[in-house]
Amino acid sequence: MGAGQLARMSVGPAIELGVRLAVLAEHADDPAAQVLPDVTVGDYRDLPTLRAFAQRCDVLTFDHEHVPTAHLVALESEGHLVRPGSAALVHGQDKLAMRERLTAAGVPVPRWAPVGSAQDLDSFLAGTATGRAVLKTARGGYDGRGVRVVACAGDAADWLGAAVLVEELVAFTRELSVLVARSPSGQAVVYPVVESVQVDGVCREVYAPAPGIDEGHALAAQEAALRIAAELAVTGMMAVELFDTQDGVLVNELALRPHNTGHWTIDGAITGQFEQHLRAVLDLPLGSPAAHADHAVMVNVLGGDLPDLYPGYLHCMARDPRLRIHVYGKKVRPGRKVGHVTVLGPDLADLQARARHAAAYLTGDIDG
Repeated sequence: MGAGQLARMSVGPAIELGVRLAVLAEHADDPAAQVLPDVTVGDYRDLPTLRAFAQRCDVLTFDHEHVPTAHLVALESEGHLVRPGSAALVHGQDKLAMRERLTAAGVPVPRWAPVGSAQDLDSFLAGTATGRAVLKTARGGYDGRGVRVVACAGDAADWLGAAVLVEELVAFTRELSVLVARSPSGQAVVYPVVESVQVDGVCREVYAPAPGIDEGHALAAQEAALRIAAELAVTGMMAVELFDTQDGVLVNELALRPHNTGHWTIDGAITGQFEQHLRAVLDLPLGSPAAHADHAVMVNVLGGDLPDLYPGYLHCMARDPRLRIHVYGKKVRPGRKVGHVTVLGPDLADLQARARHAAAYLTGDIDG
């Protein structure tokens, strides 16, 4: 369900596994619809459309979290295999549900509260050390959308009245992510903890493994991911985004699907996250998450001055034959994620410089 770049990057592994993919696309030129013969164009919010699509499939899985939860419950009640199931996926769809469940399970998260009024928000702010907090919409936010730093109720007047939550402004040292895969039979594997660099709420770079991470923090992050996957009965890939603090790690967000912070695994791990997701939702034995090299660096390619990335291939490929370029088939718009590059090797600083140069050059910055 969905035909964006995540569905597109699943096509290669599906071919290798002998799995036939069909996609429910919003538009005929969506990224995955460009490279698959079996495409249904329709509205994922329309239950009859979902039913007709589901009739043709053995297993349903997701490119995004936006299919209404009630529709997924209806499909499950009619006997369709939905993976991850609605009871698990809701924790990637609804931040209030996620915070409530993780808090009840004793998973470390930032201090938070639901917000129903200006008084609720002011009361929470009064208990903070800085007088500021992070306000989040319960549903629909991604890439920095639906997130706002506030210092008073007046900063959130246009959001109050909807389903929102407020969280403490965490003094973190960096942002981390860890991927876990789990199958219906309960097998689970966890990938190395990575560091993600966010700019204006958008992931720009990922370093695998997280450089210089405290061993205790890394183990805590991996254990938290495995624990959450089991607690929620996740099927497929899940990304757990975390804050690294002096006192340990705190869970920030969950994504119950392949994730931007896991794109390095396509080239950098024995089993990439897209193959792993297919293995998991089909209840096949899971593959090794071990890395191929000492370090992997993934840099997102964001839309810039050039309307087409292809002219930059000649320079980037000739300059760096070990570079891996992945393009999503999306129309280029300034700031939009249109691809990523990955490099592997023993020298982290060298990898960062090479990946940044390539990502910049592909979008028109000839100086890199």
